[in-house]
Amino acid sequence: MAAPDPSFRALQDLVADELATPAPAAALALAAAIRERHPDSVAAIVFYGSCLRKHTDEGVLDFYVLVDSYRTSYGGPGWLAGANALLPPNVFYLEAPAMLGAERPPSLVRCKYGVVSTRDFETLVGPAALHPYIWARFAQPALLVWARDDAARETVERCGARAICTLIERLGPFLPARGKIQRFSFAALWQEAFRRTYRTEFRSESADSIRSLYQANPARYERATRLALDVLREQHQIDSFATFVSAAEVSGSPPRRLASRLRWRLAWPLAKALSLLRLFKTATTFGDWLPYVLWKLERHGSVRLELTDRQRRYPLVFGWPLILQLLRQRTLR
Repeated sequence: MAAPDPSFRALQDLVADELATPAPAAALALAAAIRERHPDSVAAIVFYGSCLRKHTDEGVLDFYVLVDSYRTSYGGPGWLAGANALLPPNVFYLEAPAMLGAERPPSLVRCKYGVVSTRDFETLVGPAALHPYIWARFAQPALLVWARDDAARETVERCGARAICTLIERLGPFLPARGKIQRFSFAALWQEAFRRTYRTEFRSESADSIRSLYQANPARYERATRLALDVLREQHQIDSFATFVSAAEVSGSPPRRLASRLRWRLAWPLAKALSLLRLFKTATTFGDWLPYVLWKLERHGSVRLELTDRQRRYPLVFGWPLILQLLRQRTLR
């Protein structure tokens, strides 16, 4: 394999430092439980999302589980392996006991995790991916809880750097431009990217919530943007750039930006459809998914709904009218 360009190597080093942060006890306990459930093919387990960002073990932690093959993960061919290959990832729910500190009693911690092959993960962080499901999440800070070996660790580091470049390459063109020149703040870039990627999913995220993603670590996003712009310049995706205290000026081809915007708008309905299919698939793998959806909505402050006994007992049959109601009301978007 050819050595990476120096600019990409610098971006990968930034990601590597983030991934190497020591994992909290809850994440370690859940990673061990995930490995017990999939003992034969796990290459790496990556912790990401709001619990990582807020440094809390309350709520439901989010993980990606990179595996060698779907068949090995599920003990052979079957519908789970087929569904995972057709529309990765498969999403599961898991609880595990954990010791969270000397002054705290043993606690039950919770997570949801997505199973995706290493090969698919490498594809889904790149600009050719039809859906931003993976690269939009992995462009944000993450933590490598467990890696089988140095090769697995290096793959995750490389994918993190690639996801950042993909986000800026795909969504930077939507920022205002005058001729060849775009001038924008780093905050505007990332908040516009988060807003557009959330809209491809059936998720309830307020403007304040999207803004908080950037505000959680603006220095990190600014540094990542500078390094990624250098990568994109070397790849001839942009002509040149200059950065300032909290902003950038980018020179690029107007036709290229127009093509990028058109490509996104054409792909957006497909991405939305894939999100709906993934939501249906998760209903069969997740477990007690309907109370979880409502808990998420209440936690984000958008709605509070009560389930009937029948909906709790048979969510696959009687839960969908409630979800469709939320979709019609645009509570889930």
